[in-house]
Amino acid sequence: MEKVIALAGNPNVGKSTLFNTLTGMNQHTGNWAGKTVELARGESKRGDTTFYWVDLPGCYSLLAHSEEEETARDFICFEHPDAVVVVCDATCLERNMNLVLQVLETTHNVVLCVNLLDEARKKKIKVDLLLLSKRLGIPVAGTAARNGEGLEKLFESIETLDSEKLRKTELLEYPKPLEEAIQKLEKMAEKEIGDKAKPRWVCVRLLEENESFAASMKKYWGKSVSETQEVKETLKSVWKELKEQGYEKEEIRDAIAETFVKASEKICKDAVIYEDRQYDKKDRKLDWLFTSKKTGFPIMFFMLLLIFWITISGANIPSSLLSEGFFWLEERLVELAVAVHIPKTIYDPVIFGIYRVLAWVISVMLPPMAIFFPLFTILENFGYLPRVAFNLDRCFQRCCACGKQALTMCMGFGCNAVGVTGCRIIDSPRERMIAIVTNSFVPCNGRFPTILTMITIFLAGNAAGMFSGFFSAFLLASVILFGVGMTLLVSKLLSKTILKGMPSSFTLELPPYRMPQIGKVIVRSIFDRTLFVLGRAVAVAAPAGLLIWFMANITVADKTLLRYGADFFDPFARLLGLDGTIFIAFLLGMPANEIVVPVMLMAYLAQGNLINITDATVMRQLLTQQGWTWITAVSTILFSLMHWPCATTCLTIKKETKSLKWMIISMAVPTVMGIIVCFLFATTARWISGIF
Repeated sequence: MEKVIALAGNPNVGKSTLFNTLTGMNQHTGNWAGKTVELARGESKRGDTTFYWVDLPGCYSLLAHSEEEETARDFICFEHPDAVVVVCDATCLERNMNLVLQVLETTHNVVLCVNLLDEARKKKIKVDLLLLSKRLGIPVAGTAARNGEGLEKLFESIETLDSEKLRKTELLEYPKPLEEAIQKLEKMAEKEIGDKAKPRWVCVRLLEENESFAASMKKYWGKSVSETQEVKETLKSVWKELKEQGYEKEEIRDAIAETFVKASEKICKDAVIYEDRQYDKKDRKLDWLFTSKKTGFPIMFFMLLLIFWITISGANIPSSLLSEGFFWLEERLVELAVAVHIPKTIYDPVIFGIYRVLAWVISVMLPPMAIFFPLFTILENFGYLPRVAFNLDRCFQRCCACGKQALTMCMGFGCNAVGVTGCRIIDSPRERMIAIVTNSFVPCNGRFPTILTMITIFLAGNAAGMFSGFFSAFLLASVILFGVGMTLLVSKLLSKTILKGMPSSFTLELPPYRMPQIGKVIVRSIFDRTLFVLGRAVAVAAPAGLLIWFMANITVADKTLLRYGADFFDPFARLLGLDGTIFIAFLLGMPANEIVVPVMLMAYLAQGNLINITDATVMRQLLTQQGWTWITAVSTILFSLMHWPCATTCLTIKKETKSLKWMIISMAVPTVMGIIVCFLFATTARWISGIF
């Protein structure tokens, strides 16, 4: 026997953790809404039954105010799973009950899973599961998914759906005028709907004129029920009657929402007992510390500083070891190629082009990502990142953008392509586009090496020992804060020009603070994030390595193609405080930003292969001989912070927006801003240097 089970629930109720425990899959758990807009699937066996689990996006309701709500609603309403397990947080059950009641309106095959019972016990909250089951008329199972508690009871509850007599009466009773209108509509709609959905649910959505639901009916059924002449006339009639009784469209929606709230209160009354009302005093103290105007932003900066200091200090040794290992292997590959008589014209571009670029990308990217992503995930699982979004929400609101952009911006620190994908959580198309266009203003993991190299060699080189690493981290955090400032500025400019509009409101839940499970965090961040991003970078870096090798080795009139390109861009680049070699290195680094510095060194030394210089003193001497000053270094940092996104991000933008135009705009906006900022900085710095 096979059963398809949908897992629904609010964000932060442990739904994805339950999914992972049930299926053994490493589905990443997030601490904000919309982290998993795509449907995750897995399976498990119990006896002769195979359960196919579908992890729906975290959402607060099925009224489809966002893409994740629409995805969850459509799967439950139109895909007809054998059961829907609604996962709730035992510590805030009343707030979660709204979704339970909405799911019950769509289907009778519902199991309530009261999760996080372990946290409820710590906070001295008792939940009467039997009373809830009696009031709701459905099976109720209590679980603590993190340690596997209650999973057997959950399976039993799902199996009882086949044998138990399910509730047929409705839990929700709307105001009398609405109930009368719903009954009139049901008589007309039942003929069209049949057994495809619960007529009452459909009629309530028609009554509140839910356009998203109408579009879904067309998609799944071929037409919307509201298009039927009989239903259309009945709708007009009941709307007219309701209007006469003081129910405009907005009042209808408010009355429906209020009914859910009152029903949730009634069901949870006496079923949830708080033995200690001071249980959240510790959380509130931490919230005051992390979100107050006096301490919120300084702590944010300190956290950023700490993460980058640990990343920088910890990545140096493994990065060097990887580099040495790859170059040792390169020598062996050359010896093998010579031994088996492979022509030099074949193994040269493969080994010194493709392999060397891949070796550089992996050795530079892997160690910092393996440190940065787990640290970032720990803050996420602890519950701190939503507080960052809360702090930045006011800033984005002033820029006429959505506060959720703070979350997508945070995703962009690891990979801008991931940040762009994360923009799906923003409901407004206008605000989503602003977030996509500006996402590359925060440096991804691929741009950190270039920025760090310039900081270490030219700006923090005089600091000694551990202080050098801390000072480098401080400068890096300052550069990133500048990037955040530019994100806000450009968001404001876009919202006043090509993407005009007012900011929308949204619900940002501040989840309870939880102690992260360090082992799972490390495993999931490495497999879900680090290797995923690294694999994508490797895929685009391989052909780039071949192109770079050909440009560095094909000579026309005693000059390589690489030198021709550098000379062509040199006059323009010098206006920005750069030179032609730096500029073409950024161009060739578009497939993978990690190779910008190696390409630059290769061009300066007129070598046919990428150069790996690990000694900061030697590199500083080489760059100084090429005319570099602190102005060149700062201009390179600024241009690395603000220029076109990498190839992977560009392709992701095109996929998400389904528009070549917006991909080009997303490339042009940061590039133009980078050119303007670099030009203003270089001009001002030269003028000041001339005076002094």
